[in-house]
Amino acid sequence: MRALSTKAGIVKETPPEMIADQEVPHLVDRLPDPAADSLLVLAHWGYGAAGGAFFGALPPPIRQSRWMGPAYGLVLWAAFEVILEPIFGIRLRRKRPPPERAALAADHLLYGLVLNELRSRPSK
Repeated sequence: MRALSTKAGIVKETPPEMIADQEVPHLVDRLPDPAADSLLVLAHWGYGAAGGAFFGALPPPIRQSRWMGPAYGLVLWAAFEVILEPIFGIRLRRKRPPPERAALAADHLLYGLVLNELRSRPSK
């Protein structure tokens, strides 16, 4: 979904790109473009994996709610915008237009739906 929204031009700059541009440009600029892109993807997947591990550690009655996964995905996105952006001093170069915000929200809803699907699998 992220690839679709960026290739379509809906999302101009992803949160990992913002961090790379504003917080660690000295590291990213030294890498060739394919390596820098891969590093950003891996960092974002690491953030998502940590979020998934935390979701998996929630008490079963909370985690097993049908809407908990999508809500959790939206909370992670909101936490980045409300908590992490100010902590890291990340400033949006422009206000995100509604279609871009909707695409980012949909991306995180999908993440939450995947977490829900993993939640519903029977354990062996």
